[in-house]
Amino acid sequence: MTLLGRAARVLPSWLTEKVPRDHRESDAAFHRRRKVVAATAITGAGVLGASLSTKPGSKQFYGLTAATAATWVVGGLASGPLHLGWMQRRGPGPNPVLRRPVVTPVLLGVGAFGAFYGAALVARRIPVLDRAISSVLQYADQGDDRLVLLTTLTNGAAEEVFFRGALYAALPEKDSVAASTGIYMMATVATRNPALVLASGVVGALFGLERRATGGIQAPLLTHLTWSALMLRYLPPLFRRDLAKRRLNPGR
Repeated sequence: MTLLGRAARVLPSWLTEKVPRDHRESDAAFHRRRKVVAATAITGAGVLGASLSTKPGSKQFYGLTAATAATWVVGGLASGPLHLGWMQRRGPGPNPVLRRPVVTPVLLGVGAFGAFYGAALVARRIPVLDRAISSVLQYADQGDDRLVLLTTLTNGAAEEVFFRGALYAALPEKDSVAASTGIYMMATVATRNPALVLASGVVGALFGLERRATGGIQAPLLTHLTWSALMLRYLPPLFRRDLAKRRLNPGR
């Protein structure tokens, strides 16, 4: 049994059960979607890597992160129709009740943050991960709080439009969770940051399972935004000492 298969056995049923849906499209539309997705993935990964090679708080950083978000959104929308998705629960009758996912994805984002916060406590004791995490957090620590929050949430939403929207729809349904997670990690490799690559694998699998269960991007998008906002608020203080060193020695 695969790692995703074992994880699915311990996850809530709403996350692993598939909501009935009809997203059929012609072969021509499917092939066109794949071409757009491939071009967007390559372009977006390059711009993402460049954004995290700039000076924290600089105009170049904000410009490139805006360009990254724009790449994911434009590519996602250009690839073809996207879907918000549904959650199903048992109703009084024989048929399940369908509703838009809102509360549960937000709570899942809170839970994901709790797990990552616990992992960060351990990562602080592992030098390579400690340096990698503080390297990313310096962009939050040294930037304008409002711009950093806007940048973080905008890119989080844009990633879901592309990776759990357009990309997921361009993959064979049987392997879409694993494949979309793998491609998400490959795009993050462009940042050359091991902490980001590891994080993308974990949350990518979670968001992918949400996408499969609901048939759309609303659930993973809300989870991603909740998780990102909490990480941005509570993780930098945990690495305050390392961030202070980076402010005094920018070249480190």
